[in-house]
Amino acid sequence: MSFTRQLSEMSASELNDAIDDTNFPQAHILSRGRNNSICSTSSTSEAGAAPPVATSPTDEVVANVSASASAITPPTRPRLILKTTNGSSNANSVIDNDGTQPQTPMTPRTSTTPGHEKCTFHHDLELDHKPPTREALLPDMARSYRLLLGGLGENPDRQGLIKTPERAAKAMLYFTKGYDQSLEDVLNGAVFDEDHDEMVVVKDIEMFSMCEHHLVPFYGKVSIGYLPCNKILGLSKLARIVEIFSRRLQVQERLTKQIAVAVTQAVQPAGVAVVVEGVHMCMVMRGVQKINSKTVTSTMLGVFRDDPKTREEFLNLVNSK
Repeated sequence: MSFTRQLSEMSASELNDAIDDTNFPQAHILSRGRNNSICSTSSTSEAGAAPPVATSPTDEVVANVSASASAITPPTRPRLILKTTNGSSNANSVIDNDGTQPQTPMTPRTSTTPGHEKCTFHHDLELDHKPPTREALLPDMARSYRLLLGGLGENPDRQGLIKTPERAAKAMLYFTKGYDQSLEDVLNGAVFDEDHDEMVVVKDIEMFSMCEHHLVPFYGKVSIGYLPCNKILGLSKLARIVEIFSRRLQVQERLTKQIAVAVTQAVQPAGVAVVVEGVHMCMVMRGVQKINSKTVTSTMLGVFRDDPKTREEFLNLVNSK
């Protein structure tokens, strides 16, 4: 299961429980001075210092080569760790298989295999448990829309509605295309090493989504800020991350959290801040019908949560014209 698929199945409260940002630099050790990087660490171990982040074998080789050339210890980066289901927060145990590599079962799975009696997409020669492609769902979706039109008292065979079921099915697949996208595919390697520790903000990213309660749109803008720790993300990738999670059946609160966690997963920054401002058609064209109402949600992680000055700087940049 991929990281983004895990996020899409989490509620806002579950995402809150999954976040362990205690290893971010805390407010009391931050001066936010521009002369010292908050991502660097002293080469001398101090009392109360956070334990070093585990490195890969490649990083160990690089570290050994650097140590032979000088006595400078490579800086460690604070990282956001997602807790596993048993409550531990081992970064290496979060995801073993991201879902892109199909796992072959010991024996072929068919409709007679225990636990798969209700699977409608099995056949005797299938080795992998895979659902049909989303395009293959179009005929069934079109039939459902045709039934819906009939239930409304319309004639699905009249000239203006003959192709409406197919059009509506294709439109719904497009509105929810985020289900087919993963964070790894969208990033496409656009994470770069850069000695930069100042705030990066991309604001007013257009966002269109679908309310999961009424299946009507909500739309607005997203502003994202993060404090890099020697890694930066291609600017367009922030907008693409918004697309991954907005093009699904959503609630704004969860959408805001998912974007923040995805940015953290991508570049392990010192902190991430996300503000979403949305207009919900379920409040505009039905129900209370308040056409001027807007909903604002925010998620602050790491430095943005712990340091009021950093949070204030981000909000000032977002609200400036």
